[in-house]
Amino acid sequence: MRASLFSRRTIRQGAISSVGSVKIKLLLAFVILFTLIALVGRTPSFKGWRHHDASLHRSSRPRKKYALLINTWKRNDLLKQSISHYASCPGLGSIHIVWSEPDPPSDSLIKFLNHVIRSDFKDGREIELKFDINKEDSLNNRFKEIKDFKMDAVFSIDDDVIFPCTTVEFAFNVWHTAQDTMVGFVPRLHWDDRSKGNRGNYVYRGWWSVWWTGTYSMVLSKAAFFHKKYLNLYTYSMPSSIREYVTKNRFLSYYQFFY
Repeated sequence: MRASLFSRRTIRQGAISSVGSVKIKLLLAFVILFTLIALVGRTPSFKGWRHHDASLHRSSRPRKKYALLINTWKRNDLLKQSISHYASCPGLGSIHIVWSEPDPPSDSLIKFLNHVIRSDFKDGREIELKFDINKEDSLNNRFKEIKDFKMDAVFSIDDDVIFPCTTVEFAFNVWHTAQDTMVGFVPRLHWDDRSKGNRGNYVYRGWWSVWWTGTYSMVLSKAAFFHKKYLNLYTYSMPSSIREYVTKNRFLSYYQFFY
């Protein structure tokens, strides 16, 4: 009787052990499979990804050029770094620096930037460099109309933001498909402010709200393509009260819109 009971317990323990072993083996198998998928997915040549990258590069070549509109403020090192980078982008046609400092740009800075741009000339390509000098320091300066813009596409950027040229060229190509829109890299979100019970009031939300909800409702001009006509509309057609608000609430506006 004891022998029979012992044998039954032994069988049960063996069965449980075998089941646990099977579970462990299955778990290890899934881990190995997931690892292989992750490794293969990162391999550039998998499923012809190298060919896909090449075709994407060819298709993303811009039909025209774009103008770089870069905003800066007493950060010459960052400005030099940004210009040195974007001057190598194949779709760049001109560079316009929004300068709102009390002192004009130094001769050494102008000389350095011109040297950098000339060193990046390829196949006879020339890039025009201009400073947009402003008498007063205002965030409105970055949206002022520039009369001598030769390109329709404007790539608005801050001096501390750098994206790979391939990414910029791809965004430029996307912008060509919808030139009345803004195509950029800094999404934000707004929604109804129901806390006060008044309709028509909205709350501005930053990057974390975009990340949390997985959606956005606007793209900021910190790094974005848009048509040059919007500079004219901002300067001459938009109510002056909005520009006045931006001037009076400079730091508050900057914090809200860019963080």
